[in-house]
Amino acid sequence: MLRLNFIGSFRAQGKIKKSFRNAKLSYLNRVRLAVASFYFGMGLCFATWASRIPDIRVALHLSDADLGSILFALPVGQLTMMAFSGKLVTRYGSHRLVILSLSMYAFCMTNLGLATNAWQLALGLYLFGMFGNMNNIAVNTQGVYTEQLFKRTIMASFHGVWSFAGFTGALVGLGMMALDLTPHQHFIVVGIITWILIALNYKFLIKAKEKRKAPEKKKLFSKPDTALIWLGIIGFGSMASEGIMFDWSGIYFKDIVQVPGPLIILGYTSFMIMMATGRFLGDGMINKFGRKRIIQTGGALISAGLFTAVFFPYLIPSTIGFMLVGLGVSTIVPTLYSLAGKHPTIPPGEALTAVSSVSFLGFLMGPPVIGYIAELFGLRFSFAFIGIFGILIAFLVPRIKVIQ
Repeated sequence: MLRLNFIGSFRAQGKIKKSFRNAKLSYLNRVRLAVASFYFGMGLCFATWASRIPDIRVALHLSDADLGSILFALPVGQLTMMAFSGKLVTRYGSHRLVILSLSMYAFCMTNLGLATNAWQLALGLYLFGMFGNMNNIAVNTQGVYTEQLFKRTIMASFHGVWSFAGFTGALVGLGMMALDLTPHQHFIVVGIITWILIALNYKFLIKAKEKRKAPEKKKLFSKPDTALIWLGIIGFGSMASEGIMFDWSGIYFKDIVQVPGPLIILGYTSFMIMMATGRFLGDGMINKFGRKRIIQTGGALISAGLFTAVFFPYLIPSTIGFMLVGLGVSTIVPTLYSLAGKHPTIPPGEALTAVSSVSFLGFLMGPPVIGYIAELFGLRFSFAFIGIFGILIAFLVPRIKVIQ
């Protein structure tokens, strides 16, 4: 008889295995590369979708408000899975969930290109958001475990790989458009690449079970830790700024900066380059200047960049402004995730769920809200509204004790 509850036969396998802790550096580096590959796959899938949003909007004849409404399907999918991702990762192991979730994330992405009307696109984005949330928790749990093995800060470099994947996705998108491939054909190619990455790297993931105290029963929606919520609020502001860069930077350069066709992608590309650069350099900067100063500076750069693009909507100033935003958001979220993963009493997967779920609400809800604000007051005003978030980040950081 076919077992429909087959996942119940799996169990995560006790803490981080000693074989990992006693392994040679060359093997640990292979583990790090494998985990980084899953970050890359997730970033590549999202960037691939984001790179074709203008084409899909035109094909489906969507206004800014229409697009904003449809993009809400992503955070709804995120919210649906939010209550379960951390518990699933804790129960079955992040090494299993990251394989399942990234495989389905890529599959959902390929189907977005098949949408011929608004409701089909919304349904596809809902499923995309569900598996995106699960993959986000699972891959960052793997990142926390890997950081423990190296006994130094490396989380920012993992997010740097995610950002590099976004840049790669933008370039691939440009190439696919030059070849006149449809979004669906483009998405199929990227889906195949993602599945190949999974096949080459899944054996090197860290097999671990998250620590639990006494087996007490908990309600499905229990009161979250206050410190984690504050970290999530900081992440919300950062990822809202990041989200509008993914979904609206091309439209901003097209409608507001009014650049010729091929240069539409310049704002997004400049943002991604600086975000990836900041993340690859971020671990060293954090070790030198401290988490608090780095996050405060990041908030200030976000505001400076967005306000530059708003007040000087020309090619060079807007490009510089988007670069500042990329540099500003680069280290904030990796630092928050690293702090959450070290929580003394809550398992890493569940702590990351609390922080990343609130943070990702900014990433996923920011773009659709921008659509509504743009419809009422214009796209420049909506970018200025998000620019306020950077100021709030710089203001809040000194008042959160867990950030040292």
